[in-house]
Amino acid sequence: EALASNQSYEAFHEAGVYNIATGKLYATSNWASDFNNPINVTTIDLNNNDAIASVRYKNVQNANGGAAFYPPGTPANSSEGQQIVFCDEGQTDLSPSQLTLVDPSTNTTRILLNNYFGANFSSINDVVQHPLTGDLYFTDARYAYWQNFGPTPTLRPQVYRFSPTTGQVQAIADDFVAPNGIELSPDWKHLYVTDTGRNQRGNETRDYVNPANIYRFDIAADGGLENRHVFAYTSGGIPDGIHTDTMGNVYSGLNDGVYVWNPHGQMIGKIAVGGTEAVANFAF
Repeated sequence: EALASNQSYEAFHEAGVYNIATGKLYATSNWASDFNNPINVTTIDLNNNDAIASVRYKNVQNANGGAAFYPPGTPANSSEGQQIVFCDEGQTDLSPSQLTLVDPSTNTTRILLNNYFGANFSSINDVVQHPLTGDLYFTDARYAYWQNFGPTPTLRPQVYRFSPTTGQVQAIADDFVAPNGIELSPDWKHLYVTDTGRNQRGNETRDYVNPANIYRFDIAADGGLENRHVFAYTSGGIPDGIHTDTMGNVYSGLNDGVYVWNPHGQMIGKIAVGGTEAVANFAF
């Protein structure tokens, strides 16, 4: 069932975060190659006949991925205190890529992180919060630079861990071409990261030598990552957004639908989506 559509621009591209308090789903648009028309945040009000609205937030220039955020001490999946952390890809040298916290009930914002020891992030892409520690795991690719609205990168494409409580930030995984989607397993012991390097320039050109993989890591006792291995390789499409269910199955958007693997990396199904556009992201 189609909840909403927009024919004038690619309104529903990334994020896909449901906020319990507002009853709305928050999505971000694709870059439209127009500095005067930055990426929009679009809401779908599930409590009001799926009404659509565009929203602009202070300190959010070009949002991409996003995740539900709970302040320390707040139970996960509760409506109490739930906010949204957006991955802002930034714009040129004047607006750095950053993690911005948004309270959708008040539309107030707060910048959580906008540099790695003085170096600007290239293009923060996606983020997930660990329910126990509150740490944010996020990917930093180069899509803003590749799509000509970001400066020349000064950092490698990497995965980072950030503690909102202490302010500590660490680079915890590299050797990616374009780290993209990121998600935890339901027992919070593993981290999944997609690499969309096959589409590294952010256009329709494909380089089939580059990865289109889902990687799985074990989360170490100190919050770092270890035991990296290829969880799944997609020979045709490019795995972008990624989520897991309570059974440990892994879902990723690519090509003509949402593909599903069991916890052992065996593909067990596909949720087909009609139309000609590829699936970039989705939400439960």
